[in-house]
Amino acid sequence: MSAQANRRSSSRREITPLEVTSFSSLENLAKIARYGEVVEASSNGFLLKVRREDLVPIALRRNLSIDSLIGTKVLLHLPQMNLDISGKIARTQLKGKAGYEIGIDYTEDSPEYWR
Repeated sequence: MSAQANRRSSSRREITPLEVTSFSSLENLAKIARYGEVVEASSNGFLLKVRREDLVPIALRRNLSIDSLIGTKVLLHLPQMNLDISGKIARTQLKGKAGYEIGIDYTEDSPEYWR
């Protein structure tokens, strides 16, 4: 089984949504979204929900697809835990009026004890 298939086999668990107050690109520190919620977590990553109106770049708000973000290294701030987490956007999906789901893989930058 390939490494990518292995990463996807980790079971995600629904969690009480965790607030994300800053969602930025690590490459140029440009803000991607003002707000989001982590709704599922696994040992390899988590699922972030972002509403279209919370996206900062106008180009992203005007498009139905935000697939241009795939592969982008990002930094998120979780104020409830006073924690900054970095990761890489693995996938995006439009969920209609609810906004977008963004799958973030944090295994590359996370310490072993997180996993």
